[in-house]
Amino acid sequence: MNNIKIRAIQPKDNKAIASVIREVLIEMGVPKVGTAYEDTSLDSMYETYNCSRMEYYVVEEEGKIIGGAGIAPLEGEIAEDICELQKMYFLQQARGKGVGYMMIHKCLDYAKEQEYEKCYLETMPYMESARKLYKKVGFIPLEKPIGDTGHYNCQAWMIKDL
Repeated sequence: MNNIKIRAIQPKDNKAIASVIREVLIEMGVPKVGTAYEDTSLDSMYETYNCSRMEYYVVEEEGKIIGGAGIAPLEGEIAEDICELQKMYFLQQARGKGVGYMMIHKCLDYAKEQEYEKCYLETMPYMESARKLYKKVGFIPLEKPIGDTGHYNCQAWMIKDL
């Protein structure tokens, strides 16, 4: 993991990051409906996140995209001070090596720069490693979802004060 680089997404990364996200979702047994798998934005991540108060980062190792994560305003939320940590997925080769920790801090730093006050996320209850990381950086579980992400099959919700 010596040659790891976290950087903002570029147009040339669209195909690779879509492939990574779909591969990880399939590997994890995530339903294809009601989750990020069916998001139309997956094939145009650069264009999706090329907006005000939004950013998507990719993790690159020796020129290959091995993961990513982004920050965007929480859909369907009236308060403009809540963002969402979105589409944080990594290939097997990146897991357990501190990449997720580095990425989440990169995203949360961006969220703070954009003057968000809270960060929300949705995940699956059985994604224990991810949930452990989220708790480690200060996310706490919620009883129910907030906003309207369209990811009705995600059954674990968390939030963090920034």
